[in-house]
Amino acid sequence: MINVIFALIGIILWTLVEYMTHRFLGHQKKGKQIIKKEHQRHHSQTTHFAPIQKKLLLAVFVFSILTLIIGFAFTFQMGVYFSFGFAGMYFIYELTHRRFHIKEPLIRYGLRMRKHHFFHHFGNPSLNHGVTTAFWDRVFRTYQKPQIVRVPKKMTVIWLEDEEKHLKSRYEADFFIK
Repeated sequence: MINVIFALIGIILWTLVEYMTHRFLGHQKKGKQIIKKEHQRHHSQTTHFAPIQKKLLLAVFVFSILTLIIGFAFTFQMGVYFSFGFAGMYFIYELTHRRFHIKEPLIRYGLRMRKHHFFHHFGNPSLNHGVTTAFWDRVFRTYQKPQIVRVPKKMTVIWLEDEEKHLKSRYEADFFIK
């Protein structure tokens, strides 16, 4: 049971790290660190994602360090469970974020979070930093419920134009193309 708790703590901590990384490193005012550079490119080319090699290298390093820290503070087994929760949620984040930009989400929660995320991209980049959850946006007061998200024509991908025709009746979504 305690191992499951450590996995859940890893999951929750990932969502906080996701929010903080996006808000403070991705949108940092000064500096030229790699996260900001890749994130700015993603905002200007919404189907661009940092190369998987970069992400995997950083992920292996971070997960190894987290396992050791938790392992020394508690037990190695708890460190492994924590890291599996953290890594599992990171994997879900990567899949979810990519899907938001490439295809229609599979469930209503995905549609709601994609709208939340697209508002960040096309409405106000200083708000709605969460991708997998809006919880931390609410906690840190960077949440705004998007009513309508207008995607500029130059940033619209074909699937979103086609999706607009059938989504309103299917899911009551309101993505509109400018």
